[in-house]
Amino acid sequence: MNIKFRLILMNFMQFFIWGAWLLTIGAYWFQNKQWSGAQFGAIFSTMGIASIFMPTITGIIADRFINAEKLYGIMHILGAMTLFSLPMVTNPNTFFWVILLNMMFYMPTLSLSITVAYSALKGQGIDVVKEYPPIRTWGTVGFIVALWTVSLTHNETSANQFYIASAISLALGIYSFSLPKCPPLLSQADSKSFSSKLGLNAFALFKTPRFAIFFAFSLLLGAALQLTNAYGDTYIHDFKSVPAYQDTIAVKYPAIIMSISQISETLFILAIPFFLRRFGIKYVMLFSMLAWVLRFGLFAFGDPTGGLWMIILSCIVYGMAFDFFNISGSLFVETQAAPEIRGSAQGLFMMMVNGFGAFFGSIISGAVIQKYFTLPNQEKNWHGIWLCFAAYALVIAVIFPFVFRYKHNTALKHAIQHA
Repeated sequence: MNIKFRLILMNFMQFFIWGAWLLTIGAYWFQNKQWSGAQFGAIFSTMGIASIFMPTITGIIADRFINAEKLYGIMHILGAMTLFSLPMVTNPNTFFWVILLNMMFYMPTLSLSITVAYSALKGQGIDVVKEYPPIRTWGTVGFIVALWTVSLTHNETSANQFYIASAISLALGIYSFSLPKCPPLLSQADSKSFSSKLGLNAFALFKTPRFAIFFAFSLLLGAALQLTNAYGDTYIHDFKSVPAYQDTIAVKYPAIIMSISQISETLFILAIPFFLRRFGIKYVMLFSMLAWVLRFGLFAFGDPTGGLWMIILSCIVYGMAFDFFNISGSLFVETQAAPEIRGSAQGLFMMMVNGFGAFFGSIISGAVIQKYFTLPNQEKNWHGIWLCFAAYALVIAVIFPFVFRYKHNTALKHAIQHA
């Protein structure tokens, strides 16, 4: 079977698993369990908690002890077990720990899937810069298909969403063992230092200025991603409290409006090779930061009637904001880090974006919104919230080109030139 098709299938199932429950778990929680909103808020912190350490740990294991595709399969099989058990939980605290366990299995697979894909493509002599973005597009398609599958089968509030995700996770886990071998490249015999013996070589990347700065900005943009994940859907829902907006399309179908963001991802992923070839990774990442400014700024001035175009445009811009850093960032790590630490280096990238970035973004933004943008009647000043977030992204964008001194003339450029 064609290796590209096999990786497309892997990416499709990878994100189908997430899309089957991530955006609908709230409806399941409040309409079936009737647990508190404060308890539900802790559910979304599990992604950040798990991403702080699990991608790095599994990356080290893949670099030293076990084939990446096998570890990838094991994590998905274990994830299937936790998803299957979720509907049986009757206590909100237990639900939190089971979700956290699931995230500990799922979040590392994001970086492991990249390691497996890059290794398989390179093994076939295929240019990863040119060919990986179109393959990754099918992951976003998988997320959208899962979301619509759950919605059209009326399982938004049903436990079936977890059973669907569990079945696909089990199938992907089994399928992973048939993928091209991606063996460890760092053997025990090569380990001389104490850090090498522990598999912590990738952390030495922080000693390199361009990597230290890159990882720092990965954390800052990870926080921006968490802001839109946590508050985007709630922002549109809150318009229903305004009589003039109650019967608008956006208020009636907020999930459909927000799904434009995922559709946009598929288009911008395909554009990555062109932008990398033309501008280089430094400016592609800068475009991502400026896109976050637009994402938040358009939300600040949008509304479900005359300003609906701003909300839709914000969702379209999201594709550039998300893809131009996350996908390009993984390519930067792949081409700049030594091959023998590829897995743990990708794990570090995911740790900064989805771990520390998501965790601190969630905690700090929640405190800021509560103190400065929550009215006495507990309504939110969304205009002020989004302008604050836009200012945050703008400061990052202004600082980045002056501190990230990276010229478009190294390994990534040569790869792009052959794309």
